[in-house]
Amino acid sequence: MNQRTRPPRRPTRAAAVQPASRGARTQRVSWENRYHAWRRHHRQVSSESFQRIRKHPIASALTMLAIAVSFVLPAMLWLAMSSVNALDGRLDDGSQMTLYMKPGTDNSVVERAAEQVRQTAGVAKVSVITADEGLKEFQQMLGLSLSSGQLRDNPLPAALIVSPQPRDTADVQALADKLKVLPGVDEVRMDLAWLQRLKAIKGLGNRLVLALGVLFGFGVILIVGNTVRLSVESRRHEIEVITLLGATQGFVRRPFLYTGAWYGAGGGVLALLLLTLGRGWLSAPIRALAESYGSQYTLPGPGFSGSLLLFTCSILLGLLGAWVAVSHHWARIRPR
Repeated sequence: MNQRTRPPRRPTRAAAVQPASRGARTQRVSWENRYHAWRRHHRQVSSESFQRIRKHPIASALTMLAIAVSFVLPAMLWLAMSSVNALDGRLDDGSQMTLYMKPGTDNSVVERAAEQVRQTAGVAKVSVITADEGLKEFQQMLGLSLSSGQLRDNPLPAALIVSPQPRDTADVQALADKLKVLPGVDEVRMDLAWLQRLKAIKGLGNRLVLALGVLFGFGVILIVGNTVRLSVESRRHEIEVITLLGATQGFVRRPFLYTGAWYGAGGGVLALLLLTLGRGWLSAPIRALAESYGSQYTLPGPGFSGSLLLFTCSILLGLLGAWVAVSHHWARIRPR
């Protein structure tokens, strides 16, 4: 019996018409790709900013020179104050006190007094100068040769040279009052006025360095900010177009930040160069002046850490000046 074949089914309308997917496909971007794109854009913007500066060499050099001068003046004062601080550390003799014994005091009494002084709290070192040793030193200073027979009595008393541990003026004065009442001590002399003057000079110098640093740092911000402001105004239409295309404020600000950083880096290099040249120019006369007083002194340099600090501050101030300029003009240059 032949089986009757059925014709194939016609597809229904619902099965025949397949709804097509609508809308654009979304694709996730990995963090690695974002990082590479971010780094590539920074490299590109940095290079373009440097090339824009190179297109105007004279104007760029003058801007960097102004930044360098703003850094050189406080840096020179800072180096001078570093010399004063180093001088204060080497001037241990400036805080010494001299205990003059009574005339005719026996050497044994002087030694006992020196032992008592060594046992006193706050004393770092004690040196004994007998009356005979004092007379010999006095003769050497004056270029005299007096025999013991030419002098009936030695007019110079024995002395104790005391080096105190504390550097504070009040503590040194308290120690001097304590040593004044020791047996055989006639007089205590010390030059506290020199310590007070040196401390006052240090305090004044440190405040002056801070004030000049803040003042000239503000000047660097103004110099870079004004230069970047002119660059922003010259690219105003370009900024409006890329803002309409969806550029963020950070994207717009980035080239100008690199411009400020390049200006700061150039100013820092010029400042270090000026410091080096000025130090070499002044070293010879200052060394000759120090040798005339029987001293050895050379002008200190900024060193590696000081140079790195100056260079870093210059770049940071350049960035800050550019950021202030772009942020200030952002509200006016973006399209409404």
